Amino acid sequence: MVPGERARARSRAWLASELAADVIHTDEFASWDNPVDWWPELLDRALKPLARGAAAQYQPTAWAGEQRAPVIIEPAGTVLLEGVTAYLAYSIWVDTHRAVRMQRGIDRDGEGARRQWERWMEAEDRYIESERPAEHADIVVPGDKDLWR
Repeated sequence: MVPGERARARSRAWLASELAADVIHTDEFASWDNPVDWWPELLDRALKPLARGAAAQYQPTAWAGEQRAPVIIEPAGTVLLEGVTAYLAYSIWVDTHRAVRMQRGIDRDGEGARRQWERWMEAEDRYIESERPAEHADIVVPGDKDLWR
């Protein structure tokens, strides 16, 4: 795990612990081929079941061909939805410069993934431009600092 990823993982773990919450990561639904239009599956397999008091059950994306165990989240209290295109009841936008985000992706996935990251970032740029999530967030924090030490 690279330094930026470690900081993000610590911040997610800290917030989840403080709220006694399960975390659903949008990366468990997104893929290289579908970076932003995966919402129907998230709604059908996770959010709608939880909203009606049933368990969320889904198969996370197999990034780099790594099959992951199915996820089951029982309905209880708070659930954090974490990811670039995630904002629902209370949203925290982590504002990080594009170059930093790109470098973190390359650091994590290797130089061989650069083309995939370039395509991903183009889709992310379009999303940020059209949806302007920072303007709708409850709070905006800088993503290039470790605020959860």
